[in-house]
Amino acid sequence: MLIEIPELFSTQEALAIRQQLEGADWVDGRVTAGHQSGKVKSNRQLPEDSPLGRELGNRVIERLTGNNLFMAAALPRKIFPPLFNLYASGESFGNHIDNAIRSISGSTERVRTDLSLTLFFTEPDSYDGGELVIEDTFGHQEVKLAAGSAVLYPGTSLHRVNAVTRGARISSFFWVQSLVREDSERALLLQLDVAIQRLMPDVSEHVSIKELTGVYHNLLRRWADV
Repeated sequence: MLIEIPELFSTQEALAIRQQLEGADWVDGRVTAGHQSGKVKSNRQLPEDSPLGRELGNRVIERLTGNNLFMAAALPRKIFPPLFNLYASGESFGNHIDNAIRSISGSTERVRTDLSLTLFFTEPDSYDGGELVIEDTFGHQEVKLAAGSAVLYPGTSLHRVNAVTRGARISSFFWVQSLVREDSERALLLQLDVAIQRLMPDVSEHVSIKELTGVYHNLLRRWADV
């Protein structure tokens, strides 16, 4: 399941965040790569203990947890503190699958990476290349969204970032541990949730709405890992 979350931040908000990040002290992006992915990773990112990164990461999480689409699609249990990366000309990240478990720096907390999220802060016409390419059961998808928009996709997916050939691409990336581990089960719950919400304006008092809502919660109760 691949979900686009449009306008998580407005164009103006994304611009302000990007301007803050452009003047940041970046380090080699391989600091958070595993042994295999480190061989194909060429980019820069903010250190995990960066005060700017933590400040902006808190803003991202606050915005996400107020977003109905994200909450319904991800059913988050834990959210890894958002990281920030930069791809300039010639930089890329080859095909890889994210580590299954990520440890949160400075704590004993660990997050199972059920879902990956990329939040774009650079307008797509300001750089060439840099597409996020995701390959999974839903096929081959190339993602390059407007600044302020995000994409949520299974952490099990093979994915890459194509080389940037002009300009620079600044984004946030991180992972979500869901209450529901299986992508297919999350997809069914989202489909059912969306269908109920579409029916509500027209037949809010119909007995079937209550029955369908009960089915949703009973499935969530059956599948949830808490």
